[in-house]
This record gives sequence, C-alpha cells and structure tokens, in this order.
Amino acid sequence: MAPTTIADVARIAGVSKATVSRVLAGQSQYIREGTRRRVLEAVEALGYRPSQAARSLKSKRSCTLGVVGYGLEYYGPSCTIAGIEEEASELGYTLLLYLVRQPETNNVAELLDEMQARYVDGLIWAVPEIGDNHAWLEDPTIQLDIPIVFISAEPRPNHFVVAVDNFSAGLTATRHLIAQGCQHIGLITGPLDWWEARQRKLGWKAALDSVELPRKEGYVVEGNWSATSGEYGLRELLTRHPEIDGVFACNDRMAVGAFKVAREMGRHVPQDLAIIGFDDMQDAAYFYPALSTMRQDMVEVGRNAVRELGKVIEAQQNNVPGPTTTLMLQAEIIVRESSLLHKHI
Repeated sequence: MAPTTIADVARIAGVSKATVSRVLAGQSQYIREGTRRRVLEAVEALGYRPSQAARSLKSKRSCTLGVVGYGLEYYGPSCTIAGIEEEASELGYTLLLYLVRQPETNNVAELLDEMQARYVDGLIWAVPEIGDNHAWLEDPTIQLDIPIVFISAEPRPNHFVVAVDNFSAGLTATRHLIAQGCQHIGLITGPLDWWEARQRKLGWKAALDSVELPRKEGYVVEGNWSATSGEYGLRELLTRHPEIDGVFACNDRMAVGAFKVAREMGRHVPQDLAIIGFDDMQDAAYFYPALSTMRQDMVEVGRNAVRELGKVIEAQQNNVPGPTTTLMLQAEIIVRESSLLHKHI
C-alpha cells in the first residue's frame, strides 16, 4: 500500500494542498474553522504523518543536534550524554554523536565541517576543558555557522556555557569539614589540566583562607579521577603530614581509594579522619562508612544544554538575538557518616 500523501488529505477534505500545509504548520489564522476541522479530520481518518524530510525543507531545520563528547568512562561525562539524549528525545530532536578519543583533538575544523555538512541545527560541545583544548575558539580560520553550547567549560564572552559551579562546590565541601572541627584539611585533586579540577581546588583554598586555617603545599596531591590515585593520594598526604584530620577528595572514586588507605594506616573514618567526595555516584550511600559528597546533577547539565541550545536555534530562526551567557548549576552537599566527626566547633 502506498503511503498517504498530503494530496490524499487535500482530496478528502476538499481543499488545496497549500491549505493542508498551512493547517499542519499551525498557520491557520486566515482559514475558516470549518475548513481547519475538515483538514484535521481527514488527517486523522487517513493516519497521515508529515515526513521529517518535508518538515525540514519547509522550516529549513533538520531537527538534529550534533554532540561532540569525550570520556564516557568517567561518571560525569557519561551522565551528561544521558541527559542530552533524554531531553533531545522529549523535544523531538535526533542526535548525531561524535566521540573524540583524545580531548586535545586537533581536527576541530574537520569535525565542525562534517557536522555542518550533515545539516545539524546546532551543536553541543561536551568535551571537558582540558589544557588548551578550547583554544580553537580564538582561531579565525575556523568558521561555525550554527549555534553551539559548551558543557563544563570556562565561561567566555559571547559563548553559551552550561556547567556546575565547581568553585562553590569546593568551597562548600571544605567548609563542611571545617564545621566538623577539622584543623588540617588535605586535598586530593583531579588532574589539574582540567578546568573543573582547578575550580574545586580554588574553592578549597578560599574556604581555608576564610578562617585562616593552614593550606601547606604538602596538603595537596594531584590524582587522575581513579580509585588508585585516591589510594596513592591519601598515602602521600598522611606520610607527609600525619596531622591531617580531614580530606576533600575531588571525586567519589578517589574517595574510595582513600578509604582503603585509611584502614591500612590505622585511621578510623570518620573518628580520626573525615572524608568528603564529589559526584554522589550511585553506590556512594552504600560505602562503609557511607560517603559524604557533593552531588552534581550532570544529567540535568545535559538536559539544560539541549534546552538552551533549542532557545538559541529558535532565536536564530526568528532573526532575533539569542542568549550568549553562562548557566551555572549548583552542586548539593550530601552529608553522610564519612565526614561526621565528634569534635564540632
């Protein structure tokens, strides 16, 4: 059986194909109500569905978003992609996903050309800012004719960024340890070429400075987001400075490694050593002791990126200025047993 066409709807409704098109496009303000009703009844009776290709030609939109991502082995980026997919599906977009193997990809121009050749309506750049891998934004030879939203990147003028406020989160986590009575608070950072890791470290510094607690150079160890680096990090901290009584591990996986070393070195968590992580990964509440952490909703970050990109696309379609700003989402502190000392101040 041949598929139903707009001509079939027009014949059954007794109108022109142009009238059917206007009704389906919501442009029926100059069409009589009886005529509009006949068209819709014919559509229903025939089970007609306009093709995506036809809608795209009419609106000059493909209803497709390009997504460039990296690091699905990490908790945050994997949740971000999940959020992008969920919101895109709800809003009627399909996705064209390209995963880069190295965050310092040097084929940005080629990648952008490929995305634009596939007629995506807009682009979500979900590659975390690592080192100078966003320097291409200053390259005048790279042309981008579609709107773009960045995720987990340093805010820049005239670029839309959706990110978690990592500075405030680091500040909150460290202030929580201070409130528990910790006097010597160590830090296990993520890799410091990541913008997010640097922001969390700055928050730790600001919290300690605000109450004039020490932050010696040896109180900081750089990890790589893995449990192994958390294990190494806490061992280094306690070997250098056995007086440390609180630790902010900049993700939950590193906190898991820190738990292991604390037991091996005879430190009871939280009685001797308070620990707080970052992410609130699914199993955090089931660690022993249950892990205090900063919950960052990266699924919601992904969802917001799609919503905001949709607004920019609509503004472009209507020839009005679109938003070029930064949307910072706040992390939420989740207090569990691992950080609750008995020596509150």
